[in-house]
Amino acid sequence: MKKQFSIITSVLLLTLIAITSSSCKSTPQKQGNSKEESSEMITKASNLSEVEVYYFHATRRCATCEAVEEVTKEALAEEFGKDISFNSINREEQTDHPLIKKHNISGQTLLIVKGNQTENLTNFAFMNARTNPEKLKTKIKETIESL
Repeated sequence: MKKQFSIITSVLLLTLIAITSSSCKSTPQKQGNSKEESSEMITKASNLSEVEVYYFHATRRCATCEAVEEVTKEALAEEFGKDISFNSINREEQTDHPLIKKHNISGQTLLIVKGNQTENLTNFAFMNARTNPEKLKTKIKETIESL
């Protein structure tokens, strides 16, 4: 019985030593400033500069309308800094604004535009701006990254 106990103890001790030594091994971490990564970051930044976010609104706005604008601004600032421009356009005061005509705007509208690609997030934004702003922020980020 003592012999079995001694064998089990030895096996457990060896296992513990093996686990400890393998977890203490340090692997060198990759430095994040290679030429490929730098050019990828520059390309990504230049692609972001082509993205524009437009929020068309009325003069009088409800809490949800204001929340859509605020959450959108927050999402852009948190995720992209100043790389993406945000434009809030009062469609009642600027009735002949070229973007209103170009995008055929007739009500509150949230658009993400890159070149000829336009994503309309209006319905999603109004459903989530007040009740689930993080969901809207995620959607904005994913939409921009997919363009």
